[in-house]
Amino acid sequence: MLELERVRSQLTELKLNTAAELLESRLQTAAQKEATYVSFLAELLEEELSQRRHRYVQTQVQRAHLPYQKTLDEFDFAFQPSVDRRAIEEFATLGFIQEAFNIVFLGPPGVGKSHLAVALALKALSSGYSAYFVSVTDLVADLRRANAENKLDIRMRKYLRPKLLVIDEVGYCPFGREEANLFFQLVSTRYEHGSIILTSNKSFAEWGELFGDTVLASALLDRLLHHSHIVNIRGQSYRLREKVRVGVGTPRETVTTS
Repeated sequence: MLELERVRSQLTELKLNTAAELLESRLQTAAQKEATYVSFLAELLEEELSQRRHRYVQTQVQRAHLPYQKTLDEFDFAFQPSVDRRAIEEFATLGFIQEAFNIVFLGPPGVGKSHLAVALALKALSSGYSAYFVSVTDLVADLRRANAENKLDIRMRKYLRPKLLVIDEVGYCPFGREEANLFFQLVSTRYEHGSIILTSNKSFAEWGELFGDTVLASALLDRLLHHSHIVNIRGQSYRLREKVRVGVGTPRETVTTS
């Protein structure tokens, strides 16, 4: 037992804390399986590496400011048949990040746009890519404040640095002139350098009114959509689904769009 304690102490000193905690139980398992020394050591170190990877991803998730953690496996494709599952699974290979392509999810409130955006961001983080999530309201407020303090260049780096930037809920509030220009500047600077996933409840035809400037909206869309995948979602709101099940409200007709 003294030898066991010595090894555990050495593992702890080497900061292999998971291996130190699991040492005794894994020794017993190895003895029962008559495993080789190399096999035992490989399994113990794999446990250590797995836990470290998990902690790393969780740290990156916190830094990414994801509002929650939802995966693609949790998305109900049967409830939302307008979503092409094969296309979403292709996005999950993260080739769009490597190519600096954008993804735009369009649709009414509650159809799963943010869920898909978060799930893809989580997949990116788990695969070693940097990502950041922000609502468009918080984004433009932050940029406007930085601009007023003459710190725009410094603050822009926060949104330019991640390989994937998720901008949520574009369309719920109209843009002022300064906000529209700042948003355009961000999208233009990220163009062909980093990917954006954007969710919106407005069709592109409505963006001129949303930004208060059809010329600016056209220029912004030109950069956002040049290298992009567009997903139109038409269906029932997940938030209203439970009400419908118990007879409160009526389901809307599902329209499938390609």
